[in-house]
Amino acid sequence: MKVGIIGGTGGMGKGFALRWSQNHDVIIGSRDAIRASESATEYTNLAKEAFGEIKGSISGKDNVSVAKESDVLILSIPYENIDSVCSGILPEVSDNCIVVSPIVPMTKTDVGFECVSIKDNKPFSYKLVSNHMKDKSKLVSAFHVISEKKLVNPTLELDYDIFVCGDDKEAVGVVNTLIDEIKGLRSIYLGPIELSYLAEMSTPLLLNAMIQNKIKNPGIKII
Repeated sequence: MKVGIIGGTGGMGKGFALRWSQNHDVIIGSRDAIRASESATEYTNLAKEAFGEIKGSISGKDNVSVAKESDVLILSIPYENIDSVCSGILPEVSDNCIVVSPIVPMTKTDVGFECVSIKDNKPFSYKLVSNHMKDKSKLVSAFHVISEKKLVNPTLELDYDIFVCGDDKEAVGVVNTLIDEIKGLRSIYLGPIELSYLAEMSTPLLLNAMIQNKIKNPGIKII
């Protein structure tokens, strides 16, 4: 399976690329194709150091090319960039491509991390992404509560539950499989895409708990 990562040169993109390259062909996306290719070479070397020979691969291309080629497309981008990025790439995805949004509408204020969708009455991330989808049923919301610092270090084990929202059972199943392939992660289905706001709000909650209680790289685990 070809897994594309828009914003693949960032921390989350790097972590996903390293871990999924064990089984899949990962394509790093960037506005700068050269930067994406250089990052892909770096990630490939790191993955082989961590896991030995990998069954998949890591390559790098411009965002539009990644969107066209991917079976699953991860949007590892900031909330404020949703419209500018998605308007250019989502019309280019194949009809069967599953789009995954881990995007959080969050800002840092004097009181802590806050959800801008509540604070400033702005749309939740999944709604903004959905506006650019050819087939809205192929949108899945996931990966909002995961430690980037742990994700980018493939030698560290994770121990988190990942909330998943989506309307299409097959699309949700594919994303659940990708989650469960990463050792220490467990997929937890919350319901249809309209409930994605619950997952998006969990990130500022988690970060505030981390800061106020001095918890290192926390996650969420349902027991």
